[in-house]
Amino acid sequence: QVQLVESGGGLVQAGDSLRLSCAASGRTSGIYAMAWFRQAPGKERDIVTTISWSGGNTYYAASVKGRCTISKDNAKTMLYLQMNSLKPEDTAVYSCAAEKTNYGAYYLPRSITQYDYWGQGTQVTVSS
Repeated sequence: QVQLVESGGGLVQAGDSLRLSCAASGRTSGIYAMAWFRQAPGKERDIVTTISWSGGNTYYAASVKGRCTISKDNAKTMLYLQMNSLKPEDTAVYSCAAEKTNYGAYYLPRSITQYDYWGQGTQVTVSS
């Protein structure tokens, strides 16, 4: 099993930056692609960004492209999300997720159902 724990959320003002972290523990050798999802109040959980097992391929949702950067360490024990120029519409619970199936070094799963492990989430609130 794999455990994921997010940190770094908080209350910030529009235009500020935040760096979210996700610590993976347990059988981390068995995780491949990782991602950040977010869920705003009253809305469905949506993908923010995903990074392939190799780290060489990334995907960003249009709403965050150019403002966010996903990264992970080589040991795959930490996942990060750097968010800049935050907007009130970025307010949500941010969760990290990991996939346990090896579809290849550059595969980027984008569906919630493709991820097997989830963190409990960290709240990000952006005031205007």
